[in-house]
Order: sequence, then C-alpha cells, then structure tokens
Amino acid sequence: MDGNSGSDPTRPLLAKHDPISAESGSRRGRLSRRNSVNSLRASFLSKLPSKVRSGLDSESSDIDLASSTALSKGEKEYYERQFATLKSFEEVDSVVSSDYIVEEDHEEQAQQERAMKISNYANIALLILKIYATVRSGSIAIAASTLDSLLDLMAGGILWFTHLAMKNINIYKYPIGKLRVQPVGIIIFAAIMATLGFQVLITAVEQLIQNTPAEKMTTEQLIWLYSIMIFATVVKLMLWLYCRSSGNKIVRAYADDHHFDVVTNVVGLVAAVLGDKFYWWIDPVGAILLAIYTITNWSRTVMENAVSLVGQSAPPEVLQKLTYLVIRHPQIKRIDTVRAYTFGVLYFVEVDIELPEDLPLKVAHAIGETLQIKLEKLPEVERAFVHLDFECDHKPEHSVVSKLPNNQT
Repeated sequence: MDGNSGSDPTRPLLAKHDPISAESGSRRGRLSRRNSVNSLRASFLSKLPSKVRSGLDSESSDIDLASSTALSKGEKEYYERQFATLKSFEEVDSVVSSDYIVEEDHEEQAQQERAMKISNYANIALLILKIYATVRSGSIAIAASTLDSLLDLMAGGILWFTHLAMKNINIYKYPIGKLRVQPVGIIIFAAIMATLGFQVLITAVEQLIQNTPAEKMTTEQLIWLYSIMIFATVVKLMLWLYCRSSGNKIVRAYADDHHFDVVTNVVGLVAAVLGDKFYWWIDPVGAILLAIYTITNWSRTVMENAVSLVGQSAPPEVLQKLTYLVIRHPQIKRIDTVRAYTFGVLYFVEVDIELPEDLPLKVAHAIGETLQIKLEKLPEVERAFVHLDFECDHKPEHSVVSKLPNNQT
C-alpha cells in the first residue's frame, strides 16, 4: 500500500483479524471485507484501556473525552483521532450503500444564491451611507472603512460572476467542469482586499508624518457618524451569521468579508471618535491597525486558496477514509496505492489495485468502474481514477522527477 495511506492513527482500527475457520486461512493477515465499521468499532472499544472505557457513554454514538480526567492531553487527542476515523468510516458505509449519486440539494443552492444577492445589495446600500459618513466626519479611519466597502462591492461582483461561470458548463470546452474557478475568484478577491490595506497604510502614515490634525466634528456630525456606522456594523454582523454556516466556499468568502467589516467598522468608529475627542493621531493610528489587519487576513486567504491549486496531498484522515472504502470493495487482491491531492476545491483521487491475473476483462472493468463510482460519491472527491494491475512489484508508472527543470536523472 502507498506510504501516504499508512498512518499510525489507523493501526488500531485496521488491525489484522484471525481466521474464523480453517477455510479462511488464505485470508490470514488481511482485513476481511465483511468487517464493517460496526465490527471495527466493537473490536476497538473492547480493546480500550479501562480508564478510557470508564469515560464513555455506551448509549451515545458520539464520543466526548473532553471531560475525562483520567487521560492526559496527548492521550485524549490520540483517542479522539481514532473515534473521528471510525466516524468517517461510518460516512463511507452510508454513502457507498446508497444506489444513487446524491446531487446538490436545490434548496441549499437557492440559499447560497440568496446569501450572495443579499450581500451584494447590502454592500451597495452601506457604501452609499458610509460615503456620506466620510464626507461629514472627515475621518481617515472612516474613509478606510468606506474604501473597504467600495472594494467589497467590486470583489462581491467578482465572486458573483465566478459563481455564474461555474454554473454555465460547456463539457467540450471544460470537460471536467469549472470548480477551479472558485479558488481563482477568491484569490482575486483577497488580492484586491490586501491591496486596499497597503493603500490605507500609506495614507495613514502620510497623515502622521505631515502632523496635520483634522477639524473637530460637530454634535450633528457625531450623531450621523454613530447612526451610520452602528447600523452598518449590525447589518454586517447579521450577514456574517447568515453566511458563515454555508458549505459553499464562495459564500464563506462573503462571510469572512462580513466579519472583517464588523471589525473595521468598530475600530474605525472608535478611532474616529477618540481622535476627535482626545488626540488627533488616534485616527490615523486606527487606520494603520486596520490596514495591517487587512493585509494579514487577506494574504492568508490568498495562500490558502493558492495551495488548493498546486496539488498538495490530502491529509492522513482523508487517505484513511479512501483506503477503508477500497478495502471494503469486493474482489480486490491487494491495494498498491491510494493517493489524493488538491486540484481546486475538492480532491482528485488515484487508486492502484491488484486483481487476479486470470480475471476476465469484463469482470475487471466492472470492479474498477464500480469502485470509481463509489469514490466519487464521497463529498471530498471531485474525480477518481482507478488503475488495475495483476501485480504490485513494478516501478511507479508516472515520473514527476522527469518533468522538473535541470533534471539530472
């Protein structure tokens, strides 16, 4: 089996099972395909130390070791990983036992589009209000928040058109769909927001260097400032709560932006009021803090989404889940490789399996195709490729090294 798919957390779960009878002797040392997650779970629980079993609720399927005082922090983390692995196996059994491929829920899709539309309409309305607040107050921190709202509108347009582009698929021009448009759109969105941070930082530093305090605000200006900024903050807070639970990455990007706006609105308002009432330099210092937060937050978003496009390996828990699914598939003699890597939002999966060499082509094809269909039912998987072979002793069939620049091999 490929090294990526072997990991310490799986060893207690995928333990070797003794043969039940003499006839099963040929299966010694291998996990039986008839061992479902229920039998694995029962076997695992029976072998737990007494100090672990004493803290478990036998009536509940959810395991919570947080309240256990008999275990160290490291032991809790270890056993929680084991139980999380069992839970992922339960999901595998549930998915592959169904006879149909679950399509995206139309109600959930409608909720996602509604969240994006509401966010865009709110950004337009709040931009108009904050432009007025900036003109009335003259605060650079409020101006930074207003510029942020302007770019929110631009970036929101990018995300919306990204969503529309993903929906309109030409299978001849884009044979595997447009899911990679999603991280690309988010990267553009985040890059614009980070650029905003640099611009605000430069403006605020210039004001500090020039040592030019702004004029004091009147009572009427303060009332308008309070009203607009508090209203904008409440609206953004509600939108953040509405969007953050979505499973769609574009909607979650909106949620991150709404959360960011709550922070910038509060900091901008506090800096503007304190700068007006006490020391003028508090206003540009607040703007600098906002700029640093903007640059840090959205630069991290750029890196996270860039990584999803470069083919990074899936974490061990995903590989364990895939390996369990393959083990449960019938007529597989051995597993050579289980590999999964990012190629956008979801994973591409490659599985190499060994079948008996005298197996008819028709039967071998059916085994590979049904395994591929099962793998692609998993929510983490975009596409799966199953490679069939009659032995596992050959060299790797694909060489990445040969494609590297200045290759000396």
